[in-house]
Amino acid sequence: MPTSQTLSRGIRVLEIVANSPVHLSIAEIAEKLEVHRSIAYRIIRTLEQHHLLNRDEAGHIRSASGLAVLARSVEHDLQAAATVELTTLANELSMTAFVAVWEYDLCTTLQSVSPLNSQRAIVHRPGSVHGMDVGAAGIAIQSHYSKEQWEAMDTTVAYRDAAVQARSNGYATSENEVIKGVTSLAVPIEQPGQTPAALAVVFATSTVDSREPVIEALKLAARRISRKLAG
Repeated sequence: MPTSQTLSRGIRVLEIVANSPVHLSIAEIAEKLEVHRSIAYRIIRTLEQHHLLNRDEAGHIRSASGLAVLARSVEHDLQAAATVELTTLANELSMTAFVAVWEYDLCTTLQSVSPLNSQRAIVHRPGSVHGMDVGAAGIAIQSHYSKEQWEAMDTTVAYRDAAVQARSNGYATSENEVIKGVTSLAVPIEQPGQTPAALAVVFATSTVDSREPVIEALKLAARRISRKLAG
């Protein structure tokens, strides 16, 4: 199926800017995009006109207010229901807490909160994407379904054996799958008729002795989010 190269490049520019820990110059963006500087400039100017990017005093590119407006509309109800629970989990457990959703056979982080007073928390930003075949959040999302239900859907992702166990236990776990030395725990969020989602935390494996309190806190928070979504 043919696609728009210009549109694809524009989206890629937004991804590059969003994922960079520092503000980038047009030349640096052009290099990452693997295009001539003049092409990158035209794309950035268009995105600036739509308030999706802007420049600081040094001419470096940064995200603009239009992105925040768009982001608020994505899974608005789920984000609204999860915000307080994510903040509570992150600060009580001293771990980064996040909500992930299943999109186009990928597991995408919709929203995340890092603890206020912890220097050891693993950074996990909104918009982070990885395959459904790695990570506890993907397992928890699959556990919404039986193996037969999953295989009956139009997906290229195999049903993981771990999802069978997660369906029975009510939670999923993964170690060293996305980042070496890092563990994630996740539980499914019930929101019938909506995008399959999971509530998760991520932490350095060596920092947690007992996972049971974390699992129980996740399950309670997921139930509260589900009740809010049900109205």
